[in-house]
Amino acid sequence: MMNLEGLRLFALDASHALGDQVARQLPLGLCRHEEREFEDGEHKTRPLESVRGKDVYVIHSLHGEPGNSANDKLVRLLFFIAALKDASAARVTAVVPYLAYARKDRRSKARDPVNSRYMAQLFEALGTDRVLTLDVHNPAAYQNSFRIPAEHLEARHLFATHLAPSLGEGDVVVVSPDAGGVKRADAFRQTLTRKLGRPVGAAFIEKYRSSGVVSGGAVVGEVAGRTAILIDDLISSGTTLARAALACKALGATRVLAAATHGVFAGEAGEVLAGPALDELVVTDSIAPLRLPPRLLESKVKVIETAPLFAEAIRRMHLGGSLVELMEG
Repeated sequence: MMNLEGLRLFALDASHALGDQVARQLPLGLCRHEEREFEDGEHKTRPLESVRGKDVYVIHSLHGEPGNSANDKLVRLLFFIAALKDASAARVTAVVPYLAYARKDRRSKARDPVNSRYMAQLFEALGTDRVLTLDVHNPAAYQNSFRIPAEHLEARHLFATHLAPSLGEGDVVVVSPDAGGVKRADAFRQTLTRKLGRPVGAAFIEKYRSSGVVSGGAVVGEVAGRTAILIDDLISSGTTLARAALACKALGATRVLAAATHGVFAGEAGEVLAGPALDELVVTDSIAPLRLPPRLLESKVKVIETAPLFAEAIRRMHLGGSLVELMEG
């Protein structure tokens, strides 16, 4: 086993299940910490083990859930990072499987905020040395927002490994549900092509959004007689994915599968995605699918583990290895 002696791994309570899985993969034990709640809604979080001179990683996914908003989780993570720095940690890396506010990365209207940049400033102000996340909406905007190293993992290898055995020998096409996701879809298409050992087609769906209203739906590319795989970084209301699945089926796709890294599943997403056009949906455990009805999890939605990916990334970061090689492998 490689020497991980100087590595310390924490997972805040809301992400303890994922943190425990990552720790088992390394293998290490999670370090002990305290999270204390006060009657007025304030809290404190502190390490219960020495981190002096250590390379510290803190796992905490910043999605909102009942009784614990994204804002609550963000403040808790930032304060804990500051406490670790005050306790003389040599380096602190925030491992954030789902990074809140990353979608708001530009001004689309006059005087709009650029929340992704503000997030970066918060992490930097409290002494965070690095941030590691998974499939942000816009990797270039994410990296440009930070002045500290901002590392970015991708779930495409996990999706390709999961989906490949069910694809048989028939024709396959990877479909982006909008033009903005074409690069992400093409990266997945190349990964899947290598996994299958045969060509995989490409297509995208025209989508226009104005004042919250989505229109369009024309498919650019050949999907008839093929298994169509929709690929996206995030599912919120599910309407974009449902529209894309219907469009592919209407043009003769034999099956429609979908893979999206982060399953937010807001509002009526469960009902929207339950229709017959979508045959299977794969998401990662970056966000626990708390809002989905159990019947949908049993019949259509598959959740795949990210712990092996994060564990290997942490191992490489601690030992000075390459994350580029991890993503290209």
